[in-house]
Parts: sequence; C-alpha cells; structure tokens
Amino acid sequence: MHHLNPCLVDSRKISNVLEVSVTDFSSNPNPYAVNLESEPLGQSGVTDVDSIRKAHLSHEASVKSIGVLYLLGALFGIFATLVYAAMGISALGQSSESVEGFQAGVVLLVLAVIIGAMSIMQFVVGRGLRRLTPWCRIAGIVISCLGLIGFPIGTLISVYFLYLLASKKGAYVFSPEYAQVIAATPHIQYKTSIVVWIFLGLLLLVIFLAIVFTVIGTISR
Repeated sequence: MHHLNPCLVDSRKISNVLEVSVTDFSSNPNPYAVNLESEPLGQSGVTDVDSIRKAHLSHEASVKSIGVLYLLGALFGIFATLVYAAMGISALGQSSESVEGFQAGVVLLVLAVIIGAMSIMQFVVGRGLRRLTPWCRIAGIVISCLGLIGFPIGTLISVYFLYLLASKKGAYVFSPEYAQVIAATPHIQYKTSIVVWIFLGLLLLVIFLAIVFTVIGTISR
C-alpha cells in the first residue's frame, strides 16, 4: 500500500485554489466595479438605468427648459441694455441744455450696466442648467427667489422653478450619479412638456411688456 506524501497533497490543493482564483479574477477583473446595468445607483427598488432615467426624464426636461428660458431672458436683457445705453448716451449728449438731461443720462447708463451684468449672469446660468452643471442649480435657486417679487406672474413662475430645482428629484438630476445614468442611456431622449411651453410664453410676455413700458415711460419724460 502506497502512502501519499502529505506535502505533495497540500501543494496540489494550493495549486487548485490558485487556479480557481486566477480564473475568477480573469472573468471579473474588478469585482468592486459598479455595473450600470444592474446597480441601483442609490435609488431604492430600482435596478435598471433605463428605469432610473425614465423616472427622472420629465424633471430633467423641465430643468433644461428653465435653461432655455434663462437664455431667452438674457437675450432680451442684452437688447434692453443696448436700448438703455443708447438712450443714456443720447441724454448725455443733450445734457448741456439742462441738469435733468444729464441726470437722466447717468441713470440710464447705470441701468444699462446693471441689466447687462444680470443678463450675462443669466446667460451663464441658463447654459449651465442646460448642461445640468451642479453649481448652476444653486444659482438658479437664488435667481428664482429674486423672481418671487414679480407678483403675480413672476411669482408663479419662480415658485415652479424653485420646485424643480430645490426638490429631491431636482437635486438628483444634478448629481454626478445621474450624469452616469445619462451617459449610459443615450438612446433615451427627453421632450419638453406643454406646461413648460406655457410658462415660456408667459415669461416672454412679461419680459416684452416690461421692456415696452419702460422704454415708453422713459421716452415720455
């Protein structure tokens, strides 16, 4: 009867274990890597990135639509800046006739600078909202808070914007986690809702009327 050498048996066991370990590692190079096809990415009960994207798609579309509104508002603001600047320069050119003309020219130029600065900021924030840049969410909340004073239409629009940006879904769509979801689901496209188009029309009407009445009031003076 032959007796196996215990050392030989142990070496064979170790060899088998090493072979299994190497095989497992080659089939899964990084066992701790996040699999976007199966991991919930922080959302309880959801295990599919398509489901995550679809669950937040409406909110994402609405947030990006705010960016469009900000961009349009910035264009109107730039137009108003040019109008005020032209009127201010014209008033200063005629300031030799009266002190009131000089004061009006200075006021118009100051307004042009303020509106121009706000328009540039609104343009940058609007572009960031379109790209879901995280810091633009905070800037959008600040701008929306300032817009609450525009009662009644401006207040309603700003309340809706605050809901979109400050809600739980609003915070999530600006997160790096959701950026991974977007990158993994390029086949899913968003569509702007009818509610956003209504708010767009109201905002454009408010901006247009504000510019018209301001220009008319300035000219009548």
